[in-house]
Amino acid sequence: MNKAFVKESDSDEDDAEALALAQAIPAGAKNYITPAGYQRIKDELLHLIDVDRPEVVRIVHWAASNGDRSENGDYIYGKRRLRQIDGRIRFLTKRMDAAAVVDPSVHHGNDQVFFGATVRYANSAGEEHTVTIVGIDELDPLKGKISWVSPVARAMTKAREGDLVTLQTPLGNEELELLEVRYPAPPEP
Repeated sequence: MNKAFVKESDSDEDDAEALALAQAIPAGAKNYITPAGYQRIKDELLHLIDVDRPEVVRIVHWAASNGDRSENGDYIYGKRRLRQIDGRIRFLTKRMDAAAVVDPSVHHGNDQVFFGATVRYANSAGEEHTVTIVGIDELDPLKGKISWVSPVARAMTKAREGDLVTLQTPLGNEELELLEVRYPAPPEP
């Protein structure tokens, strides 16, 4: 069958991504996010709407004016890119609608672990690690940003600086010692 008569799904990829993220949030819990994480999502959304999409629309319009669309690479790939951008816009809009922005600076000076805390800890082998507990939309394990629903974050939540917490791993339980708990300073008025 000719590709012109086959409808590609506009939202299969972003629906799968949204489903995976939604499953990561415990039932009945909110989709917590820091103000900085929310701003990054908002910035990406606005860039897609104000810059990327108009540029691709311009290219597709130009390509369509060149005649035969069935063999026009600019038109075919432009339409595909437009579907990807529209899918990402839908996904980001849903994530922003579901987000519960939590400012971790309200805990500044506190030594107890809550959402937004940066925690330095030592494992049972004596290796030190530093992680920041963030929302699932902002996680970046390579930069030390872990989701608040991750096993490490759940083990640490509500513990205090100096406490030993037990992390359940596939290889058995591991003791983590919380060495330092920090929060960002509140913004100045």
